[in-house]
Amino acid sequence: MSGASHGRPRVVILAGGLSHERDVSLRSGRRVAESLRSTGLEVLVHDVDADLLAFLRTTAPDLVWPVLHGAVGEDGSLRDVLELAGTPYVGTGPRASRTAWNKPIAKAALLTAGLATPDYVTLPQSLFRDLGAQPVLNAIVRRLGLPLVVKPTQGGSALGVTRVERVEDLPRAMVECFAYGATALVERAVDGVELAVSVVDGPGGPAALPAVEIVADGGYDYAARYVAGETEFFAPARLTDPQAAAVADVAVRAHRALGLRHLSRTDLILDRDGTAQVLEVNVAPGMTETSLLPQAAAAAGEDLPALYRRIVETALRTASAPA
Repeated sequence: MSGASHGRPRVVILAGGLSHERDVSLRSGRRVAESLRSTGLEVLVHDVDADLLAFLRTTAPDLVWPVLHGAVGEDGSLRDVLELAGTPYVGTGPRASRTAWNKPIAKAALLTAGLATPDYVTLPQSLFRDLGAQPVLNAIVRRLGLPLVVKPTQGGSALGVTRVERVEDLPRAMVECFAYGATALVERAVDGVELAVSVVDGPGGPAALPAVEIVADGGYDYAARYVAGETEFFAPARLTDPQAAAVADVAVRAHRALGLRHLSRTDLILDRDGTAQVLEVNVAPGMTETSLLPQAAAAAGEDLPALYRRIVETALRTASAPA
């Protein structure tokens, strides 16, 4: 018997998993669960483990909210399983999740939609090894110049990401990247204002929350993202009204172009020419005390529990729609 039968939706928060971002997921899941409970919902929290499908059959939730980062939470696989189980869930469907999760494929989709993203190449570790590292790296520098950003094609929380200012630092950056994935995305570094724009679906369609500006002198790495005090945030970002409107429009267009649902976060840089360069789009934004969507909600004057409750209500209405 589902929770809806007694007038109070039952929501299961999925948090944890076995990715490099497990700790972030657990922290995010606890905060979402606490917020939803404060609005009167019945909320259970469960890890992604061998007991999950049996747990879902037993508890019969009205909705599952995967607050998971890394492959299981974002590459579409768990969402496929939830659909196989006939369980409605918060978030983007499996096919669109796979597109957003794979950064080169997502960048190609964004370019097709007329959005700007830094020029890039992709390089699998096998090719890097077979052709010899140095000739390939020399070709990359000739094509893209310096500085560069090296990152895994899949993953989040800035794990395996390095900004490269000098050509002699590029081999080490590639090695660090390959520790987190078999294929590297090497893109031209863009200087400007680093921003994160969260998008939440509502009755009128997707709408952007205020942009959050990120100022991290040492780079916005894993520690800068999740250790309080490591980074300075401005919420809302220090933008003119036209700039704020432009980056909000870009985030909504990215959300639509990638076929995302319920919520997303677009990371971008407003470059020195005033162009919003999209870096990546996240289908499972972090929800920790230092995460960007909660900061954006506060900047908008939103009550966070009420916002999460609205996301649940939207998902209950729409999660059964085709992915």
